[in-house]
Amino acid sequence: MLVRSNFFKAAVCALAVFGAAQVASAQISEQDFSAAMQKYLASEKGQKEFFDFLGTAQQKQQELAQKKQMEAMQAKLDEQFKNPVKIDTTGNPVKGPASAKITIVEFSDFQCPYCKRGKETVEEVMKAYPNDVKFVFKHLPLPFHPQARPAARATVAAMKQGKFWEMHDALFNNQDKLNEGFYVEQAKALKLDVEKFKKDMASAETEEYVKKDEEAAKKLGIGGTPSFAVNGVEVRGAYPVDYFKTIIDRHLKKS
Repeated sequence: MLVRSNFFKAAVCALAVFGAAQVASAQISEQDFSAAMQKYLASEKGQKEFFDFLGTAQQKQQELAQKKQMEAMQAKLDEQFKNPVKIDTTGNPVKGPASAKITIVEFSDFQCPYCKRGKETVEEVMKAYPNDVKFVFKHLPLPFHPQARPAARATVAAMKQGKFWEMHDALFNNQDKLNEGFYVEQAKALKLDVEKFKKDMASAETEEYVKKDEEAAKKLGIGGTPSFAVNGVEVRGAYPVDYFKTIIDRHLKKS
């Protein structure tokens, strides 16, 4: 019996893909089916439909994998809303209105390119929610970034003279220039007491300040940057603005 329907041809392709060895059919024998399948797959039309079938199957697999990934992310997010993490931000620099309903805490590294992207994301978020979001910065200098720790210490020293955010912005905007000379140069540009800045940057107190932030990250199991918490809901990585908005809007809807 000759096979002419597109449905049956698709079935032939499916059987070729999955390596089916036997076909139970009252209308066609296994031998005839095998011969028909080989002939069909040898034709130009057969090969085209075969690869079209493969493409469709692959797309469906990808869509299924993406759906499962999204469901897993949503389940994790739901759990985070039920059990938000708690982070002590005492003594950390804060930007934004004190009355803000949403607090974004970030663990960051001044030499990390993804942290620079995170900085830009936070700025966009704060522009979108000028009255509802405040931002807290915490240090997590990664060991494989040689200038991350000195840069962190430079911002702490600047903070002691009320210029944390100005130094913070200068360092992120000049990641390719980070070195001891640049920190001093920026201290001068910000009209800081340079000798005090140098002393504070080298002090044990400044080092302890940075270590306190590192310990807070360690307790949360954070080993990479940037890492955020939005009212306790963790966002690990340089996610886009819309992802933050989704979390913020959900918090605001609850409040």
